[in-house]
Formats: sequence, structure tokens, C-alpha cells
Amino acid sequence: MAETGKTRKEDPGAGVGDPSRESLWRPLRVLQEGMDAEIARIYAERRIEGLKPSFVRELLRLHACGPMTIGALAESVGRTHSALSQKVAAMRAAGWVETVAGADARSKEVTLTEQARGVIGRLAAEWRATEAAVAEIEAEIPYPLSRVVVDIERALERKSFHDRIAEKLAEDPAWE
Repeated sequence: MAETGKTRKEDPGAGVGDPSRESLWRPLRVLQEGMDAEIARIYAERRIEGLKPSFVRELLRLHACGPMTIGALAESVGRTHSALSQKVAAMRAAGWVETVAGADARSKEVTLTEQARGVIGRLAAEWRATEAAVAEIEAEIPYPLSRVVVDIERALERKSFHDRIAEKLAEDPAWE
């Protein structure tokens, strides 16, 4: 739902100094959520039930590399062990992966279920189509998102996000 910038009368907190009403992040997050919802709609049209777009990278990686420990899978997709452990739990609950005994008795590996193997070709096709659609969008706009990301990464190399926030907080008496 798009925000119009108008204050609605039924909103009792409007204009009371709520800093969460201003957000430079929100449009980007709303954009990504909307695009993910469109991908989920593609899955629903093909009757791929219970699949979140956020699961697909890991499912494709497991298909390409075979069973992996959570740590190895996390490293391969650039996530923390903790974050990926939670995602694996959600994917397991949805029936996309299972954990099996690893090479030694103490380890477990994540592997695709039959359900996941049955749609993996479609997921790879969707991934390629999504990347092509993003490239098409980037060609239509004057400043490609991939360039924005690189430019932000370079700015953060010059000064970290943490340091930027800490500087602003040091100037704010409410932080003390």
C-alpha cells in the first residue's frame, strides 16, 4: 500500500514527534517486499505452495553443491550461521529441506527433500528470469540499482554505517 504523505485523521500518533514517520529505508524495503510478493505470485500461479522467494538461493545452492552443513551453506551464501540456522528451520518446516547425519556422527547436513528436487528446475528458471527482469529494469532507469549498491558499499568503506550512526548519536542529547 503506497503512502500518500497525508496525515489520516484516525491516526492518533500523527505529528507527535514520532521519528519512525520519516524513513529513507522504507521505500527500498517496500520495493523489495513488493518485488518478492510478485515472485511469490509466480510460484502460486504454478502451484508451488509454501515457497518463499527468500528460500530459493539456498535451495539452488544445495542442488548445485549437494548436502552441506549449516555452517558451510551459510558461508557459501554470505550469511551468518545463526541467520541461516533459522532459515533452515523454516525451510524444513515448509518441507523444502531436511537434515541428515553428516560425515561424522556429530555433524548434520542440510539436503533437499523430494518436494524441492521436484521443482528445482523451475526455481532455476525463475532465478534466471528474475535476474533478466532486473537487468531489464536497470536498463530502463538512469541510475542502475547495482551501481547504487556499489556506490553505497564504497561510501561505507570510507566510513562504516556504525561510525556514521555513532557520530549522529553523539550529537543528539536524547542519546545520553
